[in-house]
Amino acid sequence: MEQFIKVHARERILTITLDRAEKLNAFAGHMRRDLGETLERAASDDGVRVIVITGAGRAFCAGGDVAAMDEMMGREDADEFARMLGAGRRVVTAIREMVKPVVASINGTASGAGFNLALACDLRIAAASAKFSQSFVKMGLHPDWGGTYFLPRIVPPNIACEMFFLGDAIDSARALALGLVNRVVPDDELAAETQRLAERLRDAPPESVAAAKHAVYLSPHAELDEMLQYETEAQLRCFQTGEARERVRAFVEKRTPRPGR
Repeated sequence: MEQFIKVHARERILTITLDRAEKLNAFAGHMRRDLGETLERAASDDGVRVIVITGAGRAFCAGGDVAAMDEMMGREDADEFARMLGAGRRVVTAIREMVKPVVASINGTASGAGFNLALACDLRIAAASAKFSQSFVKMGLHPDWGGTYFLPRIVPPNIACEMFFLGDAIDSARALALGLVNRVVPDDELAAETQRLAERLRDAPPESVAAAKHAVYLSPHAELDEMLQYETEAQLRCFQTGEARERVRAFVEKRTPRPGR
């Protein structure tokens, strides 16, 4: 793995840090591939309950490295560009297909692919100084990393068009008002608030969280009958778990449940 992806595991929480701070964590080299591989390993690791993605320094991720793209264009290397796009697609797919919750801890600038990486995550917590932009248009390029899928499902079409057509940055307050992030916290509290959120997710019943995650992303493409059937099947699976038995018994006995570790 390249030096630009740092991984830290502690108490079943895996934190992935994009660590190219001097370039605002812009993707270059094998960063996309390494991030995808890291996420795929985390998805199959029984010792991991929650994944957090964040950035080093003053940015979450500034998207693709424009200088690297300029070199590719100079070589007219569309094949390499296509491989790069495929690596980004792999990251987004890994996040959405895994049953575990993935949190974006947005410590600063999130633009282009960096913004869409955050949108691919299940929950987003942002520092007050964070900025967000769909900056592709400023390079004459098209949004990738699932941006055209995620953004119009969160904001009205006219807002999505404005962001895609103009590429202007919005601040964290606007992002919160639009529903693009779950919460905004002071910059110096982001790490602690992210940790608290990750711990709550870690201690939640995994079967329940996994089933709910699948339902959330299935729902926009399903009919009511299909969702009712899914709910029945998921509820029965949860009903038969030791986690549910413990939590129901704890509720009846008016005590704190002892979640499975």
